[in-house]
Amino acid sequence: MSSIGSKQQKGLCPKLAIEKHIRKIAFFSRFNYDSSIKFMGEFMASPLENYLASCNGKPNAAMTSYVANLQQTAAIAPEIAASVVKELETQRAHLKLVASENYCSLAVQSAMGNLLTDKYAEGYPEHRYYGGCENIDAVESCAAREAEKLFGADYAYVQPHSGCDANLVAYWAILNHTIEMPTLESLGVKSVSDLTKAQWEELRKRFGSQRLMGLDYYSGGHLTHGYRMNVSAKMFESVPYTVDKESGLLDYDAIEKQAMEVKPLILLAGFSAYPRKIDFKRFREIADKCGAVLMVDMAHFAGLVAGKVFTGDYDPVAFADIVTSTTHKTLRGPRGAFVLCKKEFIDDVNKGCPMVLGGPLGNIIAAKAVSFKEALTNEYREYAHNIVKNACALAKECAALGMKLQTGGTDNHLMLIDVTTYGLTGRQAEAAMFQCGVTLNANSLPFDKNGPWWTSGIRVGTPGITTLGMTETDMKEVASIIDSVLKGTKPGVTKDGKPAKGKIVLDPAVQEKAKGRVQALLAKHVLYPELDLAFLKKEFVG
Repeated sequence: MSSIGSKQQKGLCPKLAIEKHIRKIAFFSRFNYDSSIKFMGEFMASPLENYLASCNGKPNAAMTSYVANLQQTAAIAPEIAASVVKELETQRAHLKLVASENYCSLAVQSAMGNLLTDKYAEGYPEHRYYGGCENIDAVESCAAREAEKLFGADYAYVQPHSGCDANLVAYWAILNHTIEMPTLESLGVKSVSDLTKAQWEELRKRFGSQRLMGLDYYSGGHLTHGYRMNVSAKMFESVPYTVDKESGLLDYDAIEKQAMEVKPLILLAGFSAYPRKIDFKRFREIADKCGAVLMVDMAHFAGLVAGKVFTGDYDPVAFADIVTSTTHKTLRGPRGAFVLCKKEFIDDVNKGCPMVLGGPLGNIIAAKAVSFKEALTNEYREYAHNIVKNACALAKECAALGMKLQTGGTDNHLMLIDVTTYGLTGRQAEAAMFQCGVTLNANSLPFDKNGPWWTSGIRVGTPGITTLGMTETDMKEVASIIDSVLKGTKPGVTKDGKPAKGKIVLDPAVQEKAKGRVQALLAKHVLYPELDLAFLKKEFVG
């Protein structure tokens, strides 16, 4: 039993430690493993049996499913099961203010754990490169039709694995529609395979000479919108637009003037860190005037579109040729993405796999379908509206405490706070907040003197805390916690005694008090209350 004891010391629970010990015996003694496990079961109940025995004949479906899933995982990789439980504990212990993160439902999580992951399904429904895809077709078609219904789109392509992938699909769909197909038609051929070497080289040159005009990274745009460190700036000649230096807002007249000079193939609207709504009707007018394809990346605010918070001129689907998005963030689905498009781009978008995507992930697509169905409910619409209510309330409280907010506030799900007023960099503020149980991220401000790494600001979002059920009343406490931590933090020093941009000195008393306030707030709004964390730790962590 000494070896079992040593495993327990490393944090493995008794049952899993014994099971691992029996594995070794079975291996070295050439015993039958199944028989060994059966033998073990005669004197030790499984986690699922323990749970069912503890609930007096009234098991919680979510907890039952969770325990059964972890038990299956732990039989092979107990350390993985333990890490899942530890992550639940970590997420319950931190106030999530990351604008790009959320909590998907347990129903969405369940949809991801199934044999749909085992099936190759390159192509798209009813046009696959492999046989036996009938059920994958049904799942993908369901997800696509639900997305079309949710957003009022002509067509939905639900295969992309991430926002970056979705943007690549959109870029190449546009290039295919505007450059490749017209070129093939003019040459009288149907496929690029029919081109001569000279014709092929000419087509490649045409691809590479196109212009992309998106929001500058430092003004709140995304890496994939033409930032030089991203492949998008290597695919296109990137000519970004910026926000107004004084107001921090988009200047549509200035954007129009620039677009008429640049004449981009793609005019891209959307953001990663811009705290205001966008007038997509105005962008449509600009695109039509300069002859560009209008593309919108709504990854951050898709949930606000789905929840009918952004309507009319602020609904991108009504005006854009192609819209891309992730399925997490405000939309509150699994980590994944999708593309919406007008009818004329359907054939081009459907070439996403295998043009730029690997095989579709059927299990993730299934989870997307579940999340789209959830987003069609009245409860979801209420949640979406509450995201903005909470963001506006939080911004108001932060401003009242003297914080400097980019554009003076917000009318979406996020805000940018200038932390240089506290004598800190964004990186220092992020580190201090995390040590106090608050998760958020450093973020550049427009024309940031500290650059993209150290930054002068932090980005704060309300999707996650809204999912937990927090209200406008709670935002006063959240703002106060942020302010107290930043005031209690000073820059550390470098080896030569100069102020550091990354190191911090956090007042221990401030830290302790802030952590207590965070825990008190989270105790009122428990993540996945259906799950018994103490039980899961006992059974799978030790």
